[in-house]
Amino acid sequence: MLITICASIQFWPQICEIKKQLEDLGHEVLTPPHEVSNKDGAMIPVEEYFRIRKEMVEKGENIDWVWERKYQAIMWHFEKVAKADVILVLNFDKNNIANYIGGNTLMEMGVACWLKKPIYLYNDIPAEVSYFEEIKGMQPIVINRDLSLLK
Repeated sequence: MLITICASIQFWPQICEIKKQLEDLGHEVLTPPHEVSNKDGAMIPVEEYFRIRKEMVEKGENIDWVWERKYQAIMWHFEKVAKADVILVLNFDKNNIANYIGGNTLMEMGVACWLKKPIYLYNDIPAEVSYFEEIKGMQPIVINRDLSLLK
């Protein structure tokens, strides 16, 4: 099965670990983009991109190229969602929220829902988010960390 992982890029180590576990189970796995091009076109890790973006926003500098890369990364991952048989949302604790699902991941889930693709959550739906009902309405399948439940 072709599985696209959706998650906050801050979970990159867990994404890599679970990707390997899924591949060991015989699945093909697509992940969020881990590199984007900087303003000069050189590829940089997403973590570096986030650092630059935060710094430029705080300084009030012109950051048009930053938002162009953000758009590009969003579109790349939407394409991976469309290509997959299912998506797996890796929702770990972040920002003092248990089972965090952020804005980008919520949008990716919306694309999967619209395309009628099964949505699997690694952990339960986060209870402390204002969009709990939207997530619940997409009828995700909670696997409670059991990758064998992906079908």
